[in-house]
Amino acid sequence: MLNISLRQMRTLLAIQKHGKISAAARALGLTSPAVTLQIQQLEQELGCQLFLRSKSGSQPTEIGQVAIDTAYRVINELTSLEETVQAHRGVAAGTIRLGVVSTGKYFAPRVIAAFTAVHPGMSMTLVAANRSEIIRKLHDHDIDVALMGRPPTNFKVNATLFGDHPLVFIASPDHPLVGQLDISKEELAEQKFIVRERGSGTRSSFEFFMSDTLDGLRTVPTEMDSNETIKQAVIAGLGIAFISGHTIEQECRAGSIVILDVVETPIRRQWYSIRHASRSSTPALQALDDFLRLRGPSLLPVLSKPYQAAPASNQLSGKPQQS
Repeated sequence: MLNISLRQMRTLLAIQKHGKISAAARALGLTSPAVTLQIQQLEQELGCQLFLRSKSGSQPTEIGQVAIDTAYRVINELTSLEETVQAHRGVAAGTIRLGVVSTGKYFAPRVIAAFTAVHPGMSMTLVAANRSEIIRKLHDHDIDVALMGRPPTNFKVNATLFGDHPLVFIASPDHPLVGQLDISKEELAEQKFIVRERGSGTRSSFEFFMSDTLDGLRTVPTEMDSNETIKQAVIAGLGIAFISGHTIEQECRAGSIVILDVVETPIRRQWYSIRHASRSSTPALQALDDFLRLRGPSLLPVLSKPYQAAPASNQLSGKPQQS
């Protein structure tokens, strides 16, 4: 049987994550020679090279990647064991590294506050980024759970549906389309658009929805990399935007943004809680999944009625996307 220590596995994962011996050493609180020694001992035990070293950093060899994947599984299993033992002893504890796509940051703090109120022994950290970055972090095991729309397809995941995600077109209250019913895609194509950057889920949904009219847009869309900047641009009258209904709750209430009555909108997407398939479920992760299934929908922001400056009810409205 191989004689491999947890310290060696953590060193292996640190080098894979940070790319260089020096950066891994800083993250582990060790010296570079100590990290080098750990990897050399592990390579001697396995009888093969784990990393190809160059001035730009360390890249795992084929067997090195196998060792990295194994180290993740071992440490995940030990974490699961620790939390299971704590739960058996009546101690509800654990830490969850939560990642959310940019749109999710508008409700993620509510989720964290409500979840930790029910499970006070558990703690959560939050990372918000665009879809591409969150998928990368999930793939690299830098986060435990991701809240996002459609699950990634380039690696295996476990996904839990916990709520609807409406996408809508918005404008300033004095825009000519405000108050008009059943606005067509062709009419939209005549407008100036403000869109999210490529790589965001909202941008992908916009391009899919407008795919048959994209070539006919009157102007090239203005690209902005945050929902907040887009909302301010719409308020200023720079154009209309396609955006998550969960990012505009306050602006709709204040009357500074209006949802347009566009045919086949709101587009109904879903929110998922997603784990890497190799990430073992722990009592903490299972508790979060159960919580989101039960309480998730009630923690999502309220969407106002289309073409009104302020909501008249607390129900999502509009025409669901045809399947």
